[in-house]
Amino acid sequence: MDHETPEELLYSPNHEWLRRDAGSPDEGTIGITDFAQDQVGDVVYLDLPAEGDAVTAGERCGEIESAKTVSDLYSPVSGEVIAANGALEDQPELVNSSPYDEGWMIRVRIADEADLDALLDAAGYRAQLPED
Repeated sequence: MDHETPEELLYSPNHEWLRRDAGSPDEGTIGITDFAQDQVGDVVYLDLPAEGDAVTAGERCGEIESAKTVSDLYSPVSGEVIAANGALEDQPELVNSSPYDEGWMIRVRIADEADLDALLDAAGYRAQLPED
């Protein structure tokens, strides 16, 4: 099965994505990839950091609970959380149905541009996915 991997995003090896905000280049939106949502199964609950919380690149910043497992959410960059997706409180399944749009998880103010250098482009991310 081919998983959707939008070209304009950056990806972490832990299956998170980052979309840079065109209007504010020091801000970005974070979620989990189509591959990741497929692996965890039906998402039933999310524990996300709150606005104002600090996140660190490569470190755990939240939790994703599905019908079959609990998985950690890792931040692809360091920075300050400027928003969490409140819609996921009532509709956690948006992570499954729309992982790159309505299912986004947090928005952050990126502390260090150098964090972006450690992320993968779409081709690099696809290359490290397991073969079906």
